[in-house]
Amino acid sequence: MNPLDWLVLLGTMLGIAAFGMWRTRGKRDLDHYLKGDHNTSWIVIGLSVMATQASAVTFLSTPGQGFHDGLGFVQNYFGAPIALMIIAAVFLPIYRKLNVYTAYEYLGQRFDTKTRLLAAGLFLFQRGIGAGITVYAPAIVLSSVLGWNLDLTIALSGLVVIIYTVKGGSQAVTLTQKYQFIVIMAGMITAFCILLHKMPVGLGDAMAIAGTFGKLKAVDYSMDYRQRYTLWSGLLGGMFLALSYFGCDQTQVNRYIGAKSLRESRMGLLFNAVFKIPMQFFILLLGCTLFVFYQFEKPPVYFGPVTWKSQAVRRSAEETWAQLHDQQQKAIQNWLDGRHAGNRAQQLDGLQTAWAARTDIEAHQNMWLKNEDASLKSNQSDYVFITFILAYLPHGLIGLLITVFFAATLSSKAAELNALASTTVVDLYRHVIRTDASDRHYVLAAKWFTVFWGVFAIVFALLVKMAENLIQFGNIVGSLFYGVPLGLFLVAFFIKRIRGDAVFWAAVLSQAMVLLLWWFTPIGYLWFNVIGLAGCIAGAALLQAVLGPRSAQRGFPVLPAKEA
Repeated sequence: MNPLDWLVLLGTMLGIAAFGMWRTRGKRDLDHYLKGDHNTSWIVIGLSVMATQASAVTFLSTPGQGFHDGLGFVQNYFGAPIALMIIAAVFLPIYRKLNVYTAYEYLGQRFDTKTRLLAAGLFLFQRGIGAGITVYAPAIVLSSVLGWNLDLTIALSGLVVIIYTVKGGSQAVTLTQKYQFIVIMAGMITAFCILLHKMPVGLGDAMAIAGTFGKLKAVDYSMDYRQRYTLWSGLLGGMFLALSYFGCDQTQVNRYIGAKSLRESRMGLLFNAVFKIPMQFFILLLGCTLFVFYQFEKPPVYFGPVTWKSQAVRRSAEETWAQLHDQQQKAIQNWLDGRHAGNRAQQLDGLQTAWAARTDIEAHQNMWLKNEDASLKSNQSDYVFITFILAYLPHGLIGLLITVFFAATLSSKAAELNALASTTVVDLYRHVIRTDASDRHYVLAAKWFTVFWGVFAIVFALLVKMAENLIQFGNIVGSLFYGVPLGLFLVAFFIKRIRGDAVFWAAVLSQAMVLLLWWFTPIGYLWFNVIGLAGCIAGAALLQAVLGPRSAQRGFPVLPAKEA
């Protein structure tokens, strides 16, 4: 990076952060700090909800997912539009009628304290891990750009987000996310256009190459439950994952409970229902196009920094890699020549043979590299896009794209920390530990809990080694812990006869079952959303039948009256 890149990076980031803190100056009561000013429009809600989910992990790791596995990951989002419409119709009226700070307050009023604390605890655990994954992504960028130690960059980037979140609260997050998201999408579209411009073949040939290697297979109709991404796992597992994430996860609920009306909240969610799949498809397509680009341009031996023990070993590895790339490039060119002449099948065997040889060597070489450098902590696909940015984009645009990752980190990590602090203060601290303090005390407590969860995220990122691609790792963690809370909410909304004891123990047993199945079976992770949900609902119904007649109805009604 040169001075122009640094000017773009620092100017954009400092400007966005300063704007958010300036707009929220002087608002120190708990309601404003946790929920905002209740005057947020639907477009801000929509962009904020999308930006909260689309963290740096999305924009750094998803192109790498497309690079290695193609478009199939988009099936993960097939159920999201259905889920968002359900949330807009059912969940939102309840949250707004009860005027809650967190979604879990409703469970405490509908069931009992232990059920509320269980749901809040599951959220805090999995979202704390998610925050660690989020802070990991910009550290990859900094370590690549500056050559810094990855652990040092994890700590520094995490501290920046902690300070930003503590100063502004929920409204600063929401206000700045719309600008951050605009910067993010502008940067991604610019990178895609430059990638196409630098491609040595036309778009038609590039897509033909990607299709030949199976990168463009977006839909898999397989009924195999072991497959991670299929049409059915995406529609069912993906729907319940999205239903729980957008309807029960406080990082999302925080965004739309502060809207000025129910209509504005619904419009914001429906904005996401329309644009979520196209956005993910575009980012994956960018990764597929990167795959084609690196069939002509020699890729590095390993996407990501490697500490070589011996320069002689490094030279040997690079020479082997260069020879394999030359063979692959010749095979692709022969296949293209045959395609243009109308007999592409004639060259297909040579292409497949060259690719099989390269894949085999790549697998062995990656294992060898990890033995060579024990500090490798992340799947190399997480470095694919940043490698392209630093090597092939002009200065100024490099600064803009680096800003993309940091803007996404600020918005998503700040939203996560704010939601973690909200839940800790409202559902644990204020409800159990300190029940009669002033708003000023609770705001101060929320800031300290923000610091606590920020440090937790940093420590997790420092200790964990990412065997999975970052975007997949986040979805796996979510799928393990989202099904059961969704079951709690659906029972609360629709099955009036089930009470707290039954649903609590059903949730505990269902969560244990999900973790055991994940550990001991090859089930594709999206199905755990369905398993956790079904186990919680069915178990609660069975336990309530065993426990006998329900106790007297107390708390809020299951479904609120329709708002005017």
